[in-house]
Amino acid sequence: MTMTDPLGDMLTRIRNAQMRKKSKVSTPGSSLRQHVLDVLQSEGYIRGYSKVDFDGGRSEFEIELKYYDGEPVIREIERISKPGRRVYASVKNLPRVMNGLGVSILSTPKGVMSDSEARDQNVGGEVLCRVF
Repeated sequence: MTMTDPLGDMLTRIRNAQMRKKSKVSTPGSSLRQHVLDVLQSEGYIRGYSKVDFDGGRSEFEIELKYYDGEPVIREIERISKPGRRVYASVKNLPRVMNGLGVSILSTPKGVMSDSEARDQNVGGEVLCRVF
């Protein structure tokens, strides 16, 4: 069975693992997921991740979740642009999450980046998800 929304699946796995207070969660590997994990790590929402390669060319990411005082650092992680409804934003209309306390992750012509980095590089794109 093919998966229609691999990024949404990864975000749901993170959300479910944090509800169960897990320290790690694994998800199938892809380049888009890797770029989103890079942004989450650089913004301080996850401790890190490692790539695990299996036979047959299959790979997985093992994501180390981050907690502060027993509570998950990621309070909410939500998919914005879905396969049935793509959401795009120009550099002038980039969404602010929690008045700058959260992060929107965008897929731009210059790569996957946070909303603040997209403003610095003066580029818009597809709004993948928001985190706070």
